[in-house]
Amino acid sequence: MEVRTASSPRDEKHYDTKRLREEYLVEKIFFEDDIKLVYSHIDRIIFGGVMPVKQELKLEAGEELRAAYFLERRELGLINIGGAGSVTVDGVCYEINSRDGLYIGRGSREIRFASKDAKDPAKFYLASGPAHKTCPTRRILKDVGASHNYDVEIQENNKKHLGSLEDSNERTITKYILPGQVESCQLEMGMTHLEPGSVWNTMPCHTHDRRMEVYLYFDMNEDNFVMHFMGEPCETRHIVMRNEQAVISPSWSIHSGAGSRNYTFIWAMVGENQDFDDMDDVANRDLL
Repeated sequence: MEVRTASSPRDEKHYDTKRLREEYLVEKIFFEDDIKLVYSHIDRIIFGGVMPVKQELKLEAGEELRAAYFLERRELGLINIGGAGSVTVDGVCYEINSRDGLYIGRGSREIRFASKDAKDPAKFYLASGPAHKTCPTRRILKDVGASHNYDVEIQENNKKHLGSLEDSNERTITKYILPGQVESCQLEMGMTHLEPGSVWNTMPCHTHDRRMEVYLYFDMNEDNFVMHFMGEPCETRHIVMRNEQAVISPSWSIHSGAGSRNYTFIWAMVGENQDFDDMDDVANRDLL
């Protein structure tokens, strides 16, 4: 598990490109038959990728948590962006197809990941935050109707179509984990897909001092990229993002991007509250 310390906006003003990337960018998330985790001191989020190919993978706490098992004091959410797979939680197997999600509550002891087809492996992107209580484990189905009592269908009011092609930001925000749909202690998680011809996400941009956020950009080929914008509104910076790379956004930073073509990204938030619309909006004219 890689550990990233917190950073100050006063220091960030002086970072060059190399230092910005070292502090905030995670260049590779998915490794064959391995689990890659990053532990950020910012709100104590852990995020990363699990890519089982030829073998089943087990989630371990590691020395960094000083815990008997990973979710002893934590909760976890995940979204599969690869082929069909499964996640087994304390003996209960959840089939997780592409774009399906899973929320796992605090206290779950054994978590194992597998793919159905080694030629088309699952890619589980996960995010975890500290938890003060146990919430029920739920499988989140993006398109298919619920069939078990642990299944949750994404409600229509949690699929928001925003923006326009004229503004280059026509997009659909699909909310997976948040109050009213899947109960959690503080974790929120979802996915935003931009339509062909649209490239801008999260514009007009915002900050939210009550929580931090991590983006995972994907659905790009090797020639495409996203210019991810961060920093204080009056001191913006950019990081060039490639396919399946993640970026940490501190609570004091804007988080927005423009791509060389359309793309998809997963957002995960932890922090003080769970009001999705609790944002400090920044007018376009005020960006510097």
